[in-house]
Amino acid sequence: MGVSAMNHFTILTDDLETTVAFYVEHLNLHAGERPPFTFAGAWLYAKDGSDPILHIIAGKPKGELVPGVIDHMAFTGKGLISTVKRLEKQDVPYELRRLPGTWGTWQLFFHDPNGAKIEIDFDRTEPAPGGLA
Repeated sequence: MGVSAMNHFTILTDDLETTVAFYVEHLNLHAGERPPFTFAGAWLYAKDGSDPILHIIAGKPKGELVPGVIDHMAFTGKGLISTVKRLEKQDVPYELRRLPGTWGTWQLFFHDPNGAKIEIDFDRTEPAPGGLA
């Protein structure tokens, strides 16, 4: 037995509407079909995906966070400059890094309204925002 791919991440939130809007705005996900659970939530899908990649559960107690369980979730993206501009327009703090050497992958880190850390990786051939090299 072994795994073949990542299926989804689940985020707990006290504010479903704000959390869904954040991921729709900044990751271009869209809300889609979800089973009729007895608790509030949403399933978010990638633009061309047939399966939900992010599950959001509302109203469950979060408990105490334990560092190191999951540090962040990472996605592959396109449009580094437009993504950075969107984050800046919404006053979302971010950190932009570039992998050293011949890798050159752009890594954009920021947090959702619940404190979940997000990474979006962009191809090294994407132009640098704001004159970065």
